[in-house]
Amino acid sequence: VQLVESGGGSVQTGGTLRLSCEVPGYIGDYAIGWVRQAPGKAREGVACVTNRDRDTQLYHDSVRGRAAIFLEHGNIRVWLTINNMKAEDSAMYYCAIGSPFIANYWVLPHARHSFDAVGRGIQVTVSS
Repeated sequence: VQLVESGGGSVQTGGTLRLSCEVPGYIGDYAIGWVRQAPGKAREGVACVTNRDRDTQLYHDSVRGRAAIFLEHGNIRVWLTINNMKAEDSAMYYCAIGSPFIANYWVLPHARHSFDAVGRGIQVTVSS
């Protein structure tokens, strides 16, 4: 399974981050979304969406209210936007996909994710 990530890069404080990820050929039900890891910090789930239950969306507390995730079913493409970016949002962002079950803990603290596939990652740097 290959994940094709795009977007990210340098974002100004207060600006908007836009990321997308496409997973051609994935078969079956799934949860798909983003995790991130900053230097010296543990990986954390940012947001995810499942293709069941009316596209259930889940968000980490740190981005809830600022983020939106959208799933395009046909090509299995997920879009993430985060508004009002902060310095603490700087990190490597990775797209990931796996069983719908992992949505239950995707955004929980200290979650140990078990993904079917993870992308190569996109660096996001927030600066003033």
